[in-house]
Amino acid sequence: MDPVAFHILGKPVYWYGIIIALGVLIGIYLAMRHANKLGYDQEMIIDFCLLAIPLAVIGARIYYVVFSWEYYSKNPGDIIKIWEGGLAIYGAVIGGIVSAVIFARRRKIDFWELCDIVSPSLILGQALGRWGNFFNQEAYGYAVTNRAWQWFPAAVYIDANAQWHMATFFYESMWNFIVFFFLLFYKKRRKKTGEVFLLYLILYGVGRVVIEGLRTDSLYLGPIRVSQLLSGLLILVGIVLFIVRRKRDMGNDNEVEDSKVNQEKLGEEED
Repeated sequence: MDPVAFHILGKPVYWYGIIIALGVLIGIYLAMRHANKLGYDQEMIIDFCLLAIPLAVIGARIYYVVFSWEYYSKNPGDIIKIWEGGLAIYGAVIGGIVSAVIFARRRKIDFWELCDIVSPSLILGQALGRWGNFFNQEAYGYAVTNRAWQWFPAAVYIDANAQWHMATFFYESMWNFIVFFFLLFYKKRRKKTGEVFLLYLILYGVGRVVIEGLRTDSLYLGPIRVSQLLSGLLILVGIVLFIVRRKRDMGNDNEVEDSKVNQEKLGEEED
């Protein structure tokens, strides 16, 4: 597949960028609808994205550079060349969480509520974004030598080495779609704010731990795949926080309902 969709004034426009942009737009739309149903001003999501998207890109780049420092220490001028690739999703997630902390404090809204609102959009964007890897022929797994499995989507043909490889980008995309639909189902049944976000961390982490082990382009910390290590930590943290938050406020059954009053505070701040 040609990674270039078309040209504008002689400049290539890549499928990867188009897919990422589409995922962002759809995610913003869904988050705005969810915020509105909870009684928040939809423009809050736009304001949040103006902070979150730049910080997510910066976080994604820093994460990638740190764990590829052997190369970038010798080529420091390439650090800013994000158009040549090199963005890590976990760095983007960390940047997004930092932006959520800052935004929640500035607007005086519940951090956990904000994270719950954007979590389904985030995992949907990740599900769609993996298809950018398809056009770029990247994020694939080990070689598939058994001819019986040399077909898409079980495997993908990579032109660079003329071999079939495990279509790990597809596996992760499908897992992310499953997580997305589960979060949509669960968000109406949550008992505490933050549960949707914590389930995102847990479920995405589970899928990433398994699928990352099949990839050939992982970032390493010594002999350890960084994404597997971080995924394992997020699973553990997510489970612990989920249980602790449930038990700590077990007597408060109205937290989710009471969180809607944040809209009144939001309106006062905007006025």
